[in-house]
Amino acid sequence: QLQAYGGGLVRPGGSLRLSCEASGSIFNINDTGWYRQAPGNQRELVSGITSGGITKYAGSVKGRFTISRDNAKRTVYLQMNSLKPEDTAVYYCTANIVEKAGWGPDDYWGQGTQVTVSS
Repeated sequence: QLQAYGGGLVRPGGSLRLSCEASGSIFNINDTGWYRQAPGNQRELVSGITSGGITKYAGSVKGRFTISRDNAKRTVYLQMNSLKPEDTAVYYCTANIVEKAGWGPDDYWGQGTQVTVSS
C-alpha cells in the first residue's frame, strides 16, 4: 500500500530526497508523515503533514528537512539537507488512509528505507 524509496549513503552535509507512494484502493489520504528508527533506539517522528498542508517537524531536523505532498500522485516527500551522522536510521513513511467512501481510516506503514550518513 505504501512504497518508500530514495534512501542511500551520503556524506555529512549532503542531501537526499525520500519519496513514499500510496497505491491500491484509496478514497482519501489524511495525515502522512515520516518516522525513523536508529539501531537501539525507539521509532521517532521526523515530520508530518496534513491533507491541508500543515507541517510539523522534530526539533532535531527543523530547518534542514522539508516535507511535502502531491495529492494527485498520492506521494509524500521528505527533502533532507545538511545531513548529519545522527540522521542515520531506517526511515518509514506512514499514512492515514480511507479506502472507500463511508469507511473509517486506517494507518499504513511503508517498508522502510535506509539512510546512512557517513564520511
